[in-house]
Amino acid sequence: MSSVRFGPCELDLDARQLFRHGQPIRLSPKAFELLKVLVEARPRAFSKAELHDRIWPGTFVTDDSLTRLVAEIRTATGDDARTPAFVRTVHAFGYAFSSPVEGAQPTRAAAEPRGWIVFEGRAIGLAEGENIIGRDPGARVTLDSIKVSRLHARITVNDLATTLEDLGSRNGTSVNNQKISGPVQLTDGDEIAIGGFTVKFRAGGSAAPTAADSGD
Repeated sequence: MSSVRFGPCELDLDARQLFRHGQPIRLSPKAFELLKVLVEARPRAFSKAELHDRIWPGTFVTDDSLTRLVAEIRTATGDDARTPAFVRTVHAFGYAFSSPVEGAQPTRAAAEPRGWIVFEGRAIGLAEGENIIGRDPGARVTLDSIKVSRLHARITVNDLATTLEDLGSRNGTSVNNQKISGPVQLTDGDEIAIGGFTVKFRAGGSAAPTAADSGD
């Protein structure tokens, strides 16, 4: 079974979807990752530093970014920050998931990423569907610069192709030094320029590319 239930909510781990009272509830990719980490490790408490490393590997973000994700989860699940039933704040430490769950089974191996973004020696897996690149802490790939729009670009992965689209950003998006004006199909090794950053797209595979095999 790939889903767990708590309170009025169901978390489908494979489909990366949260339901509340049977209705789908939108969660940003980062908020989903945080909820998934807390649920799977319950009732373990995670320090803020541990959660930063898991949700934003290799990227510096403030504690406010984590606080916003927790608030997003609480709003989505109907949790009350003053008397939380699901996400518990561990004073001066971090957070834990404190609710019993139903339908929990041993966690299956996570689906292999459908592609990768390689940036500053690290590889960020791309999930099937939409993957946002931007300054927003909830983006799949977070680039922390005022030159990057909050929701700057979108990589869409499906069985037919992987495409990149600029989301009306102020400074635009380029692929292989060519500014794009509409969706473009990505191929292995394409270089994407966003707000002064250059990242590389690597197509599928069973393991994350490394600095040695990223093609640099």
